[in-house]
Amino acid sequence: MAVIVDLSIFPLDKGGSGLSAYVSRALNVIKESGLKYRLCPMGTSIEGEWDEVMAVVDACYRELEKDSDRLYMTLKVDARKGRRDGMSQKLHSVESKLA
Repeated sequence: MAVIVDLSIFPLDKGGSGLSAYVSRALNVIKESGLKYRLCPMGTSIEGEWDEVMAVVDACYRELEKDSDRLYMTLKVDARKGRRDGMSQKLHSVESKLA
């Protein structure tokens, strides 16, 4: 089944030093997967088939757990059979209805 997920993951035990270094590590995992993705201010959208997307989510978790004692992760999933290029289609659908 084709899915679009919205993933947000970061450590909670790294203090006020900023989290962008950790977020970028997860983003590198996503980029290396070859799946379609879109970085947003509050998370990253990833599109593909269920098994391959969930493998990337797991790989992001495994990357950050290496040196974190506590991780925070949110995951939203939109699954739809037969959908292709869903991220672009969803945006185009809304944008076409704007005044």
